[in-house]
Amino acid sequence: MKPRRILLLGATGTIGRATALALAAAGHEVVCFLRPRPDPEALGRELPGVTLRFGDVTSAESLARDAFAGERFDVLVSCLASRTGAPRDAWAIDHDAHALALAAARQAGVTQMVLLSAICVQKPLLAFQNAKLAFEQKLMDSGLTWSIVRPTAFFKSLSGQIARVRQGKPFLVFGDGTLTACKPISDEDLAAFIAACIDDPTRHNRILPIGGPGEAITPRQQGEYLFKLLGKPPKFKQVPVGLLDAIIAVLGTLGRVVPALAAKAELARIGRYYATESMLVMDPVTGRYDADATPSTGSQTLFDFYERVVTQGERAPERGDHAVF
Repeated sequence: MKPRRILLLGATGTIGRATALALAAAGHEVVCFLRPRPDPEALGRELPGVTLRFGDVTSAESLARDAFAGERFDVLVSCLASRTGAPRDAWAIDHDAHALALAAARQAGVTQMVLLSAICVQKPLLAFQNAKLAFEQKLMDSGLTWSIVRPTAFFKSLSGQIARVRQGKPFLVFGDGTLTACKPISDEDLAAFIAACIDDPTRHNRILPIGGPGEAITPRQQGEYLFKLLGKPPKFKQVPVGLLDAIIAVLGTLGRVVPALAAKAELARIGRYYATESMLVMDPVTGRYDADATPSTGSQTLFDFYERVVTQGERAPERGDHAVF
């Protein structure tokens, strides 16, 4: 393995930060391109061994001037994603910004790109999924060596109810809590997988679904484990999926008049999607999700993470705008 010069997008997110550190630990020269922020020194302390550059990822001029800066790079790695998944945000970031970065990368001599996508694009019903798929196709047609990483659920997205359970409140589930399942993956395990894509030819020019270690788990199993850790009897509150359908219908109707409500309707659709679709590999013929067909990697399980948060005081990460609970 020879060190590469890498431009990384999306390093302010938890996965992006872990990826920056994994790339640097592998001996690569890493340049992170970020939005301007008031505390760059603090971020620099969190990302030792990498170079930070600031600008606007939605601007072709800023990408060329501030990110690549007339220098040559070998690889573009992106952990960049829209914050909300709302249509305007999704197309601006998940597609347009990536397309601009890809064009600038080619001008800078980049011959390889590793893209963090999402496993949910295999059944696209939402704006952000279609935006991601459109850029995935653009990347595959680019002539670059590419790897498209589609992870399953993240620890941070499954940590929102820890505080509820600690407070004696019930664990909220849709239906009976067994409608869906996933193989959650930690930021560190995912980052190691992304970094290894650069030098592993078996991961080149491939779409790579990936989950964490262990069996697929349901929301009900997540709740049961939390109650066990906290020494509390299991207490669940079942939320009917029909409630989300009603919210979506009302917001969708009002959104024809009030644009802000149309955006909220899309967020409700995102919530419904994650409430009813498993984050596992889907058989394209049967449309069924298959835990056995979902590859696993790493060593950290969601339950290991729950234990660190509950018994060791580790802080649960911010979940962002896609949180359902």
